[in-house]
Parts: sequence; structure tokens; C-alpha cells
Amino acid sequence: MRVAVIGGGIGGLACAAAFLRFGADVSIYEQAPALREVGAGVQITPNGARVLAALDVPLSARSVKARAVVPTSARSGRALARFDLSNKTYRFVHRADLIDMLAAACRGADLHLGARIDDPAELDADLIVGADGLHSRVRPLLNGADAPFFTGQVAWRAVIEADAAPEARVWMAPKRHVVTYPLRGGRLNIVAVQERSAWAAEGWNHPDDAANLRAAFRDCAPDLQALLERVEAPLLWGLFRHPVASAWHKTNMALLGDAAHPTLPFLAQGANLALEDAWSLAAHAVAAPLDTALPAYQATRAPRVTRAIAAANANARNYHLSGPARLIAHTGLAVLGRVAPNLIPSRLDWLYDYDVTAASKG
Repeated sequence: MRVAVIGGGIGGLACAAAFLRFGADVSIYEQAPALREVGAGVQITPNGARVLAALDVPLSARSVKARAVVPTSARSGRALARFDLSNKTYRFVHRADLIDMLAAACRGADLHLGARIDDPAELDADLIVGADGLHSRVRPLLNGADAPFFTGQVAWRAVIEADAAPEARVWMAPKRHVVTYPLRGGRLNIVAVQERSAWAAEGWNHPDDAANLRAAFRDCAPDLQALLERVEAPLLWGLFRHPVASAWHKTNMALLGDAAHPTLPFLAQGANLALEDAWSLAAHAVAAPLDTALPAYQATRAPRVTRAIAAANANARNYHLSGPARLIAHTGLAVLGRVAPNLIPSRLDWLYDYDVTAASKG
């Protein structure tokens, strides 16, 4: 099978690596002049880590093992609970490191850099994979134009030099929150989200004044403000909600990752769902004719990603509570953290315990 993968990000490279493992001839088309990622981190949860393990990507060598998720009141700085992750393969990794490792797993593919594909249908391949993200050129060929809408939230992303415990801390405040976690080399990844009516462009590469980020959290705990004071050049982007594509395939074309189902960053599943898609698509496509394999791929993946997106949207609401709802929720969280610390994490067992590599064998 000759496979053309459009997009050299996490999902595209994982897809190329999976097809190579299954014996396909693979070409990768990336419009950037080099394989690179924005300077930011990504959380690899157990479901995504299983795909990387199956691709022989040495994740542990360039990542930090997570020990806990710590929901925290951003106003007081008080940790409300601590949910243990020490028994799970949950890791924090810089996106550039992950891209490097995935690129190494793609040795043997024909890599085309600086390749802007205006008409994907013209590629000479048995299967054309659109792994080209939010602004996919393949998605409209299968679905027509969609109409994403601004959620009323913007996000900043930054990395600073800082030593921190191997934990993901979620600092929650009315109508905003910050997530911090460490990366290798004594760095700390920061993602901050604020609800506001002012529109911001979609995408991750819009520079903003760090003073705007600090102003959004100026009434928060000193520990959080001290971290934000060290941010020099944050990137700002607007959060838009896109519908899950109704069609993930057509004849010899298929979508994966954000091209099929853009995900808001409230459950750390964007990269992980793309990794699952990559393996699932390759496993289906090499096991049956495409007219059977591609519908089976969508039927397998769409319900799961739809459920994950709904869970992420729920987190967006829960992180930003205010007034009595915030007091009730935070009090309940603290009580559960003391008396039943495994109850809340177990609600995500359906997400973390899933093994797409085993499911494809079945």
C-alpha cells in the first residue's frame, strides 16, 4: 500500500510510523521547511502512551513521569485534593521532543518538507491521510466548509525556567484557570485560559504582551503570580469549537486528529486522540479493502472522540465556576480528596485504560 500523509505534526508522524510498521510505503508532506513544534508541552496520558510504546518511541527518555494531578484554588493557592498518577504511564513531554522521537520512528518514509498540497486528490497514493490539523485542506473535500464558533475563551501558552514537583496543577478561579506542569531540563509549561468577549485569532502562534496574562490573574495567589511574572513572551490564541466531522473518509481519503475532531485543551486529549486515530487507521487500512476499512475506522473512533470532547467541554465549565457553585464544588472536591481519593480519577478509566493497539488486534 502506498500512503500519503499530509501533515508532519504528532498525528501525521504517528500515522506514518504506524503504516511503516505494517509494511506500507509512506510519503509525508509537511508545508513547513522543517519538522518542528511550538515551544510548549503536552501531556501523554496512558491511552496515548500505549501507541507510542507500540511504535517503539522511547518516551521515558525525554519526558517527566507524572505523579499526581492537583486541583488548586487559584485565589488562595490551597490544594483542594491530590489525585495519584504514580501507577499510570502518564508523562509530560515537550512537543519538540515528541516530534523528534516520532520523526525517528518514521525512518524509511519519503519526507517532503516545504510541501504545500493545494489539491490532495492529485497525490499518487492508494490512501491519502489528512493529518493537517484545524485548517485541514482534506476535511473540506470530504465535508464541505464548516463554521467554527468562538467559545468566548482565550488561552496563553508559555514555558519558563522553573523547578517543580512532577505534578499537573490546575489553578481554578472564576471564569479562568491555569494549568502548570514540569518538562525535562528544569522547565515549567504554562497554559492559562480566560473567558472574555474580545475575540482572538485561532492558532497557537500569536504573540501577546505578558502584562495581559498577568493582569488576568492579578487577584490570585502569590505563588501563581510569581510564576506568571517569569513569563516573557506568551503565545495567545482564541478557542473555537469545531464540529466533529460527519465524514472521516471518502474513496481513498481519510482524516485523523484535529482535521477530524478538533478538541479544546481541557482534558489533555488532543495529541492522545490523534495517536489513537493514527494506529487505528493504519490497522484498519492494512487489514481490509479501503471501502470496508475506512468506514470501520470511523465507526470505531467517532463515538470515543465525541465522548472525550464532551468530557473536555465539561471541564471547561467546572474549572471556571464562581459564586456558590464554586464554593460547593471546591468543598466537595476537598472532601472527596480526603475520604475517596480514587473516586474522581476512576471516572476517567474509560479514557485512560483504553488500548487501541489491543483493540485493533481484536
